[in-house]
Amino acid sequence: MTDQLVNKFENAKAIFQAGLQAVAPGPAIKNLCSVTDETLTVDGLHYDLRQFDKIFVLGAGKAGASMAKAIEDILGERISAGIITVKYGHLEELQKIRIQEAGHPVPDQNGFEGAQAVYKLAKSADESTLIICLLSGGGSALIPLPVNGVTLEDKQETTKIMLACGATIHEINAIRKHLSAIKGGGLARAAFPATLITLILSDVVGDDLDSIASGPSVPDSMTYNDCKTIITKYSLEDKIPSSVLKHIEEGAAGNVPETPKADQNFFTKTQNVIVGSNFNALLKAKEKADELGYNTLLLSSMIEGETRDIAANHMAIAREIMLTGYPLSQPACVLSGGETTVRIQGTGKGGRNQEFVLAAALKMSDIKDVVVLSAGTDGSDGPTDAAGAIADETTLQRARSAGLDSQNYLDNNDSYHFFDKLGDLYKTGPTNTNVMDLRIILVG
Repeated sequence: MTDQLVNKFENAKAIFQAGLQAVAPGPAIKNLCSVTDETLTVDGLHYDLRQFDKIFVLGAGKAGASMAKAIEDILGERISAGIITVKYGHLEELQKIRIQEAGHPVPDQNGFEGAQAVYKLAKSADESTLIICLLSGGGSALIPLPVNGVTLEDKQETTKIMLACGATIHEINAIRKHLSAIKGGGLARAAFPATLITLILSDVVGDDLDSIASGPSVPDSMTYNDCKTIITKYSLEDKIPSSVLKHIEEGAAGNVPETPKADQNFFTKTQNVIVGSNFNALLKAKEKADELGYNTLLLSSMIEGETRDIAANHMAIAREIMLTGYPLSQPACVLSGGETTVRIQGTGKGGRNQEFVLAAALKMSDIKDVVVLSAGTDGSDGPTDAAGAIADETTLQRARSAGLDSQNYLDNNDSYHFFDKLGDLYKTGPTNTNVMDLRIILVG
């Protein structure tokens, strides 16, 4: 690898890290929340703390511990009790708020127990209680509280099937909400008549509040009929557990109450604030790329679709830059965010970011001097210990020299072992934040 490419590798990583810093939960929350005398200010709204006998902190998500640390710094001894559920290993030292570690992306028994504790604390609140709810990516899996007739095992199996079929996060969460007592507005219903403030780190394309962590504190815009449509779309009728299918069909028939909708009164005492998003991360990444001397295009924070198709589209832009100088001249940096999907057809190991980079590498045969980095801002990509991967114009050549068939690895959804053998996995460890993915392409 040339010194120039080594330098581009380091530049790509520096741009990614700049994006991460922009969505660090602590600074993001403290930028919007503060206490002066006995007044809590949250995004311009003021709360007289003397009106509340108790302050509870609860929530779920990969960034939950860091968010809780910021709230402890702000409210300190005023906090009466707290419980948050986080992914294993995503921890902070807390004084007043208890951490429950649990499984993600497939829920487990620890998550179930954490959800029970969150729900119980919310139900114990009254009109003189202030609840601070902290939500971030991963929250859907981390607070599983199944409706009657559906078991945790049923939810686990349904989650695995939904993740493997290529469904979008919006579709997965629509199903999750209708199988849960706590999601889709269920937490707001449980907390009423307490005052509920929800601070949200968005990991959803478009920052839809009812999709982030499956919207425990906001009205649900989806219905049982929508869930039936999703099941039909992916031909899941004979795959998901019968109890899940029965519950959704009963709901669509009007025999099971719908999830809470916008006209219900327990949303009158709620405030929902997005404290950080993928777009925030991309803006800071762009600043860093500009500082490093690149002509930068922030393509979009809302990229969705099949990972391999998105990779091909990104490499077409890189090829255009290389050959024609459009839409920007070299040296160029193309940035994008969002969350793609992988249709699993092989038996390998990987994640959408690693698959994106491998698919991109296979499109580099006629492009020179290009580096591609794609990684999850939470530090994990699929069921792996890598955030993503990085590739350049030498990747396929190095793979051939190592006896690796790049196309076979892609066909088998085995991008992790491909990049592991090349030493090109990108590992950050848990970042304690989560705003989907960042993709960085450096050209020229």
